[in-house]
Amino acid sequence: MVDYSKATDLFSPTRLGAIKVSNRIAMAPLTRSRVGDDGVPGDLQATYYAQRAGAGLIVSEATNISAEGRGYAMTPGIWTDEQVAGWRKVTDAVHAAGGKIVNQLWHVGRISHVDLQPNGQLPVAPSAIAAEGKAFTNNGFVDFSTPRALETDEIPRIVSDYAHAAKMAKAAGFDGVEVHSANSYLLDQFIRDSTNRRTDAYGGSIENRTRLTLEVVEAVVGVWGHDRVGIRLSPTTPDAGNTPPDSNVMATYGYLIEKLNNFELAYMHFVEGDTGGSRKTPQGVDLDALRALFTGPYIGNNGYDFELAKSRRGAGLVDMVAFGRPFIGNPDLITRLRYGLALTEAPKEAYYGGGAEGYIDFAATVL
Repeated sequence: MVDYSKATDLFSPTRLGAIKVSNRIAMAPLTRSRVGDDGVPGDLQATYYAQRAGAGLIVSEATNISAEGRGYAMTPGIWTDEQVAGWRKVTDAVHAAGGKIVNQLWHVGRISHVDLQPNGQLPVAPSAIAAEGKAFTNNGFVDFSTPRALETDEIPRIVSDYAHAAKMAKAAGFDGVEVHSANSYLLDQFIRDSTNRRTDAYGGSIENRTRLTLEVVEAVVGVWGHDRVGIRLSPTTPDAGNTPPDSNVMATYGYLIEKLNNFELAYMHFVEGDTGGSRKTPQGVDLDALRALFTGPYIGNNGYDFELAKSRRGAGLVDMVAFGRPFIGNPDLITRLRYGLALTEAPKEAYYGGGAEGYIDFAATVL
């Protein structure tokens, strides 16, 4: 049996800010849609995440910061005491298995439908521009609702919702939090000039369009401290509504990353290409050049296999690598990668919804 720990340091411990991790392979956030409308995780989720605690770091599935932030049925929240108690089961189980887990804080913005919103209200966004595509509701897939534009005086409430969710994540026992500013959800909608047509202090210039993300990071750092807060960015992914990238990716995200350096964050988690799709980027976009601007630990994500992970780590282009879908069918992914064992490919019908089947019933390798 081979042991690739001699050929790469991916299986060696490192640090992400204040978070000590046992290896350099992270479990990417994976929406699995297996909680009720109350957004409360429970024993099923505790088992699922504990099975995967061999990852150096688990980034939880995207977690709604408020009822308004919800855009998919059967996704968890982190704004109520009941949700905190449910997540505490998860974090306790992960820690008992020797793992580390951070909570990804999520507000979907316009990627929603009135059926998913409190009292059937319109989703909110930087501008009243409807997304293309369909929302997943309890009644199936329906066209996204056209959002309403947030008023300027509502923005502090959004920031406060992130801070509240960060406090609740701390109460739930997480090791830190990740600010989800990617995949064309609310914060990314503010960043991109394709979805932000505002004329106030949160629109127009790059400085204004990145303002909300920076204010949210500042508020969350105020709860956790800088060294237990990470951020996820996806400069070129058109996911979640087919939103095109910003018209000047290099300038916009370059400015944002330079400003993020002032916070000395635990890490930056970067989607390299189109989330869950191609690693190709538009002409004129150099994601490695953007990566190099960040002065803290860097987690690369998207389309990685073990060979690509070894190569980019060996070249010093990543500090950690995040795997997503391979963790679904391989709870013991770290062991399988280390010893060159075959991977189980989970069927796509197991990805979303349902119960234990296709969720916690994938076998681990016995060496």
